[in-house]
Amino acid sequence: MRHLKIYIILSILFLFIISLVLILKTGQSKNSAPLSPLKSDRIPHQRTEESGTEILIDKKYLLGKFDPAQEDDFVEVSIKHASRQGLYLRKKTYAAFIRMDDAARQAGVNLIIVSATRNFDSQRSIWNRKWSGKTRVEGKNLALTISDPLERAKVILKFSSMPGTSRHHWGTDIDLNALENDYFEAGEGKRVYDWLQENASFYGFCQTYTPKNSSRPSGYEEEKWHWSHIPLARSFLDQYMRYVRYDDLKGFLGWETAHVLKVIENYVQSIDTNCK
Repeated sequence: MRHLKIYIILSILFLFIISLVLILKTGQSKNSAPLSPLKSDRIPHQRTEESGTEILIDKKYLLGKFDPAQEDDFVEVSIKHASRQGLYLRKKTYAAFIRMDDAARQAGVNLIIVSATRNFDSQRSIWNRKWSGKTRVEGKNLALTISDPLERAKVILKFSSMPGTSRHHWGTDIDLNALENDYFEAGEGKRVYDWLQENASFYGFCQTYTPKNSSRPSGYEEEKWHWSHIPLARSFLDQYMRYVRYDDLKGFLGWETAHVLKVIENYVQSIDTNCK
């Protein structure tokens, strides 16, 4: 009987020690630092300003490496609002545009989306064609006229983003009516631009690339056609600046120039102060 009591006591003591070890391990696991986003494509939840809901964004999304037609948060733009079929936007961005368009139509202003979401592959096609000379830039074949990679990239960067750096990747940005500033300086184009300047902010839209000045000394040239849905885009830009690195910008002609030209700081981040 005495041996049985000793056996029971030892068994209880053993079980107590095992339980204590498991508790300590669980505590260490809970208190350990989370995986750094720089070592993973997964980024923590971010709260948007528009709805207060949480959306999960990963680095591939920020770089445009997805198909908007396959994403639940995207919707195809109606031909009523677009210059062609096959354009996609985030649902919240498109809903905000529809409200803005309804108000514009009541004022006799016609807004047409000529470009919306462009993923990495689409932007790469635009960039590579300009880099290789298949698409002329300022009337020139850059492959024949500019041999220096940095200078060639600078010319393209006046109005075109490097793949992986475009705000059009996010489904929050739209190009309206025309892709030339001259269109918005007279006639119907001026009426469109004047209305947008006065009213777009009420619907969450902002002209991202205004004329360069002391507060925006670098980046793309003025684009009167480019408007961004800030309640979402502001959150995505913040995440982009925190998690995307130059090593992520690969896979297109001349990608090596991105780091030298500091395109993240000088182009991605260089937007109108009202859009930040």
